[in-house]
Amino acid sequence: MGSDTAFIASADAVLTAIGAALDAALADGDADADWSLNDGILTIDCDERGKLIVNRHVANREIWVAARAGGFHYRGDAGAWRDTRSGELLAPALTRLLREQADLEVDLSALPAPDSDVR
Repeated sequence: MGSDTAFIASADAVLTAIGAALDAALADGDADADWSLNDGILTIDCDERGKLIVNRHVANREIWVAARAGGFHYRGDAGAWRDTRSGELLAPALTRLLREQADLEVDLSALPAPDSDVR
């Protein structure tokens, strides 16, 4: 089993990449959203549509997403972040959730894969 340090580094790289993709999407469009990243918790404020939260959960070594559509848990599996229930990949799922909740088109194709030592 991998170390907490390796998981935190891997998850933080994902959160940072999501923030960079949000910056690019917000600069190019008219969407009304704001985001912040603090201690492993990425908060995306979608104004009247509520908040979308992406955070690292160290105890389970998962990335958790909370949105109006529900809560989702992603674990490093075979070089990708996969939903523990549906198997859906993090990037397309988060892209869809941001489109639905914030009317925001975000390119998350460059999200880093989990390190092999995060499980």
